[in-house]
Amino acid sequence: MGGRSLESMEVPIVGSDSVKWIELSLPSPSPSSTAPVNGILSLPPPSYAPPTEDAASCSVIGDPPNYLIWRINKDHAHALEIQELCAYKEFPNIGLRIIFPDALWPFALICKDETSCASGSPYLLYALTISGVAYLFRLKSIYNYASSSVFPPNQITEFNIQTYPHYGAITAVAAAVGCLVIGKDDGSVSCFQLGTLEPCAPGFVHELRDDAGFGRLWGLMSRRSISAVHDLVLSELHGKKLLFVLHSDGTLRVWDFMSRSRIFINTTSIQTLAGATFVSLWVGEADNDKSVIPLAILYKHSLEVSTESICVYSLRYSLGDRIILLLDSSVQNIPLEEGSIIDVKLTSNKIWILKEDGLFTLSLFNAPDNGGGARCYSLQEAFLADQLFQSSEHSSNDLLWLAQSIFFSVKDQIVPLVSSIFLRRILLPGVYHSNVLRATFQDYNKHLSDSEFYSLTVDGLKKEILSLVEHEGVSESPVSVLHCWKTFSTRYFHSWCKVNSPFSLLFDSSTGTVGLIRKNSISLFRCLEEIELLIYGSFDEIGDILCSGLDFSDDNLDREILFEVLRCVINVSQQLGKASSAIFYESLLSAPSISSEEVLPRLLKILETGYSSSVTSLHIFELGADIAWEKEVADHKNLRKFSIEMFLSLQALSNKAITWGKVLDVVESYLKFLVPRKIIQKFDSEVGFNICTSAVVQATSQVAKLMFESALDMLLLLCYLVNMSGQIHMLHDDISRIQLELVPMIQEIITEWHIIHFLGTTTSESSAAEDFSSQLSSLQIDNNADKRTWTEKLGKCDFTLACVLLLNIQSSSKDRSHLFVKCLPDPASLINSSREFTSWIMWGSTGEETPSFFSHSTELALILLKHGQYDAVEYLLSIVDAHSRKERISETIQSDGGEWGILLHLLGCSLLAQAQRGLQGLLKEKKVSEAVRCFFRASAVQGAPQALQSLSYKAGLPHLGFTGYLSAAAWKLHYYQWAMHIFEQYNLSEGACQFALAALEQVDEALGPGDDTTKGDTLNESATTIKGRLWANVFKFTLDLKKYNDAYCAIISNPDEESKYICLRRFIIVLYEHGSFKILCDGQIPFIGLAEKVERELVWKAGRSDVLAKPNAFKLLYAFEMQRHDWRRAATYIYLYSAQLRTVAALKNHQHRSLILQERLNGLSAAINALHLVHPAYAWIDPLLEESSVPREHYPTAGNDIQAQRLQSYVNIEKLENEFVLVSAEYLLSLANINWTFTGNETPPPDMVDVLVQAELYDMAFTVILKFWKGSVLKRELERVFTEMSMKCCPNRVGPTLIGNNFRPHGLLLTSSKDEVVIHGSTDMVPPAQRSKGNTQWESLEIYLDKYKEFHPRLPIIVAETLLSADPQIELPLWLVQMFKGVRKQSAWGMTGDGVNVASLFRLYVDYGRYPEATNLLLEYIESFASMGPADIIRRKRPLAVWFPYTTVERLWCRLEELILRGHMVDQCQKLKKLLQGALLSHLNLLRGDSEDVQSSSMC
Repeated sequence: MGGRSLESMEVPIVGSDSVKWIELSLPSPSPSSTAPVNGILSLPPPSYAPPTEDAASCSVIGDPPNYLIWRINKDHAHALEIQELCAYKEFPNIGLRIIFPDALWPFALICKDETSCASGSPYLLYALTISGVAYLFRLKSIYNYASSSVFPPNQITEFNIQTYPHYGAITAVAAAVGCLVIGKDDGSVSCFQLGTLEPCAPGFVHELRDDAGFGRLWGLMSRRSISAVHDLVLSELHGKKLLFVLHSDGTLRVWDFMSRSRIFINTTSIQTLAGATFVSLWVGEADNDKSVIPLAILYKHSLEVSTESICVYSLRYSLGDRIILLLDSSVQNIPLEEGSIIDVKLTSNKIWILKEDGLFTLSLFNAPDNGGGARCYSLQEAFLADQLFQSSEHSSNDLLWLAQSIFFSVKDQIVPLVSSIFLRRILLPGVYHSNVLRATFQDYNKHLSDSEFYSLTVDGLKKEILSLVEHEGVSESPVSVLHCWKTFSTRYFHSWCKVNSPFSLLFDSSTGTVGLIRKNSISLFRCLEEIELLIYGSFDEIGDILCSGLDFSDDNLDREILFEVLRCVINVSQQLGKASSAIFYESLLSAPSISSEEVLPRLLKILETGYSSSVTSLHIFELGADIAWEKEVADHKNLRKFSIEMFLSLQALSNKAITWGKVLDVVESYLKFLVPRKIIQKFDSEVGFNICTSAVVQATSQVAKLMFESALDMLLLLCYLVNMSGQIHMLHDDISRIQLELVPMIQEIITEWHIIHFLGTTTSESSAAEDFSSQLSSLQIDNNADKRTWTEKLGKCDFTLACVLLLNIQSSSKDRSHLFVKCLPDPASLINSSREFTSWIMWGSTGEETPSFFSHSTELALILLKHGQYDAVEYLLSIVDAHSRKERISETIQSDGGEWGILLHLLGCSLLAQAQRGLQGLLKEKKVSEAVRCFFRASAVQGAPQALQSLSYKAGLPHLGFTGYLSAAAWKLHYYQWAMHIFEQYNLSEGACQFALAALEQVDEALGPGDDTTKGDTLNESATTIKGRLWANVFKFTLDLKKYNDAYCAIISNPDEESKYICLRRFIIVLYEHGSFKILCDGQIPFIGLAEKVERELVWKAGRSDVLAKPNAFKLLYAFEMQRHDWRRAATYIYLYSAQLRTVAALKNHQHRSLILQERLNGLSAAINALHLVHPAYAWIDPLLEESSVPREHYPTAGNDIQAQRLQSYVNIEKLENEFVLVSAEYLLSLANINWTFTGNETPPPDMVDVLVQAELYDMAFTVILKFWKGSVLKRELERVFTEMSMKCCPNRVGPTLIGNNFRPHGLLLTSSKDEVVIHGSTDMVPPAQRSKGNTQWESLEIYLDKYKEFHPRLPIIVAETLLSADPQIELPLWLVQMFKGVRKQSAWGMTGDGVNVASLFRLYVDYGRYPEATNLLLEYIESFASMGPADIIRRKRPLAVWFPYTTVERLWCRLEELILRGHMVDQCQKLKKLLQGALLSHLNLLRGDSEDVQSSSMC
């Protein structure tokens, strides 16, 4: 800035980067606008080049003022953008963009419409296109227009200047209300009464001429000697409009606009400069006291030299009948450096010059300047360059080298640290710009739509930026990551400068407001704090101003000592660079592995010894050995130079001050000067979020940043002095003073400014409506519209925590504060407002001293809590708490009236709120444990009860609910119960349980006989009642945490019997519902003295639960009783379960019915098993007696017969087994899709066996027969079954075959299924295949006949007879024939046998006409008889040893003869008869011989 002292700094207005434009096009031009004037045809309009410069300006209209800002961008010269600002409102989120058919002249004027037709259109807009078409718009409020529409034609006046006979091209334009003035290259000036008269009206156009006293002809000739008009300015002097005209030859003319007469003409003194070109003219405000009008003229020295200068003149005036102007001889020449002029503003005593490289101001002539010379205004570009490490080439590299040296032990933290620093600074209010970030994204080929981009939260923006940076990196090394961040930051910075290039100054002379209109944003300027003046200015210039605020005993000496100390501070800051404060700030904010307390000594080590060896290794690896060596040498030289300079400076400082104590006195005075000022304020009314408050927040954060860095640099210097104390001969007392007084003092200052900066730059959290109460509050009942509007801003990048706080400051209408004005603030007011806000943050509205650090933090925390800023509350109060404990002032805190208790209480509330807002896992557990710790600490603070009673609950905190005085124990009891309920409200059972247990410890002491000090009605209950309630809460919380053993301990510890029983019931219900019922049955919990109650509750639950519910209470009762070895009761409960299932099964379909029947079988099996464990004399149950105590659910029945079923008393094992068999049959039939229901009788119905056989469930059929029938009935049923089975084997018998899933129960055991208890002593029932040997009917018949013929020997005869009766020609299977042949006595020969013998088979053959088989069978046995061996002959000859069915043989002989007589099968019958005859003859002969032998032997 050319050595100029810095006077002011730019403060961006947040929100000005996110304006949505309403675009309006113009209607087609009317014919009248292009018609010739007075019938005179105009020449064709010449072609014009588009404008080469941007233009913007601001009009201040109304009271309170509205600021109408217009812009014309040379890149989009067809569009005119308009924004309407009100200082007492927030920055408008919409603007008006008027699209013209041609490019615009870089000119516009917005003024107030004072005509009678201004209703609804309060503003007038003048504009001119480069083609010469002038427009007058009657503007409404911007909010009254809709986008993509046409501007109303009746609100536009359009006039084509080219239709008027022209004498040259347009070179200058000016306007006022009702008039448009055009200057041309021929020197003429035309005035158009646009807005006053119609274009066709007389007097609409007139020219300003110098030929009033001569003729028309001479006037036309003299016009040729007038140079072209370069600039026009309309000004007002005491109610008269004056037109200032600057010609290209330097001639200045002033016209009385109303009388159209020239009142001044003069040629400037610069015309003697060869080649000088006049460019622009500016007219300032008239100084009524001095009767002077300041003028400024910009000129270029020559065409070859591009340098420019501004000459400032004083035009003196006198008022009378006519205005007399006189140009003063004094001229103030202002040479300009490189860079073109953008805008100039003049007042009566100052000039502001805006250039491409900055803004500076100068006093005019002899005006007081407080130091003289130019004063610089720092633009946002400088702040941005500092934030993004763009101010120097090596600033970003210093960040990496410092981080590498500080975090050498945790290198994995370097990359996250660097990324966090850049992210935080890019998204900083004032640095973040939505259009710039989108442009930077596009540079990385990242294209997001408007909806996608504006829907991103702060975290979403961070993720997007990180993804781009990480994608660009070739590796994850710190150097590569830093390079990517440097590239991104450079692109962002250049995009910011392009998107936000300065257009014009925003200037309000009535209030002194100075601002800057940029391409896509607007900002204001503020004065500097005195510390900023000291840092950015010259010691000699501001020394007196600064020292006036310091408590110096010897002003001159102390001032010199202070300046020397500050020079040392600057040396330290320059040696470490800007990165040191960034790393230290990040260590405070993000809490990395190395805390800020460790960062400070490592920074000092770098000052003393340079970068660590790890940095050298990194240089070699990343840069190469040669470059690394050169850098190491340069760093070493720089370190030696710094050390020597610091040593000499400190020696000189010591010599000048004589003693170090004197230096420390000055330092202490300076540190007090750094402390935020205390300003007593009177506030009593709320204000809304507006442009002024937004600027105050930004200004405060700027000041806080500088103060933080200044205090940190001073802290580094003091620590550096301690480390060098031996070399600079510092006494031990001075060292102790630094360590014990100054260092804690400056640490407190750093913490204070860090908090202020944190509040001013940290984005607020968005409001979350997660529960009913927050959703209800989000309705904003009884709230005004302004509050609803700014509540919606929560979570936006530009709405910080300080904005939330600022909205809660109240201002009295009698004592107006700088914070609450209705016009844009001037630079001094803005910094004063910032001071007031800073004072309020630190000290509150009264500024009263308190013994505790940052006592106003509790009030800030309440405000933030009220608006859901829980993270901020945690951080704020954690800093205050940590600083208080670090300073070891616990004794003071304990006696601070309970302020520390409030702090801890609020901190716990914020942690608790965070834990319930979506956190999960370890992070949530950490928050909960920290909240628990804070509440416990708060309860132990002396004076906490009284302090917490006075706590404001408007922040949404739950009320503590007590009044009056309480003893320590009673207070803790009440507070712990309050905390317990809060944790319970947020479903945080772990913390609630801790406070319930802690409250239990206080009950006896709080209600002890010696506690006579308790007052109030908070402890009117007895100790038993309180303990019972607390133990019940402990039970509830442990049950919620599924700590069932602890929950049982809470039950048995409860002294209140009623409460204990309620908890027990809840315990059982929860275990039942959560599927944790094994705990009831496996003996983990002894239930000493409670077993009967547990059983009663389970019985009650069983009676009121759905019988199909899982798990089933009857099963639990069974398992519970089995674990207690009460077998009979176990059998009773499981039998009741089976009985209830009977009614339900009748109502279900086949699939569900099968499952229910299987459950019945399981229950009956379990009951049988249980009774087998009982002594036989007691192996029975009385279900009617047990069932009477179990309320049962009533199900509708299928019929009267089912409804009539009742359980019989004294059910023994036999009855259970009978029922098991019948239910098994019903189950298997259901699997075969056969709907058959057991009626409930002890004997099976007659048709059961038939149905089972038809379904081919033979095993089950035989089981039923053998179980329920004996003797002849058994044989009869077996015959029926085998008859049916035999019929199924006949090939010519066709009938339905019902084959289902052939499964049968195996054993009498209770099965288990998923999610159910495994009953003691039971196994799963595995259903085997129904037929294990083969799948055909013959095989089944063979298997079952062989198995069951022992029960009825005649079964083979029945089978054979059935087969032959069904099919006389059937061939009997071999296995069946073998059954007849295989039965023979050892003492009998022939066809003898018991029951089933060959004679029976022979008879069946004869009866059913199977003569060949009968004959062959007889021949077989006759031959067998005749062919006996010698050993059997003697036995054969015994009496009655041989028997054949001779009667049947005779019947066979007769049948054969009958067939022969009838002629049927004659040949076959004769053959059979012949064989039979031969066999019988041989047999009879053999018998005769045997008889004779027997007789002979008897006679002997």
